[in-house]
Amino acid sequence: MDKDLFETGLGIRKSVVGAEYVDRAMAAADAFNQDFQNMVTEYCWGGAWGREGLSRRDRSLLNLAMLSALNRPQEFKLHFKGALKNGASLVEIREVLLQVAVYCGIPAGVEAFRLARQVLEEEGIDPDVEMKPE
Repeated sequence: MDKDLFETGLGIRKSVVGAEYVDRAMAAADAFNQDFQNMVTEYCWGGAWGREGLSRRDRSLLNLAMLSALNRPQEFKLHFKGALKNGASLVEIREVLLQVAVYCGIPAGVEAFRLARQVLEEEGIDPDVEMKPE
């Protein structure tokens, strides 16, 4: 394991999805899945998210599209919250989900919008207020 890449990944992972979530995941790791947690942190968060070339906001938007297409609801909701932390606007997220609906199918879009609504409610975000034209 590359310790520097792991530490970089750990910092990014905590920044995007929240320290509490990451600490809980790492603390729950056991002999069976510890290597997986290390791999996710090092390769995914350090190796991919730690690269230059795309902003965290852009990576978040890409993740939302891919997770929608793959029908990964838990990860979608986690990364929806991360996208908001990374500065993605509701307009940008909406546009990504519309693109998903066109290219991945309406059922994928329906599910993505349903999950997005759940996150907005959990986070106390009212789209009618947040997306109100100025």
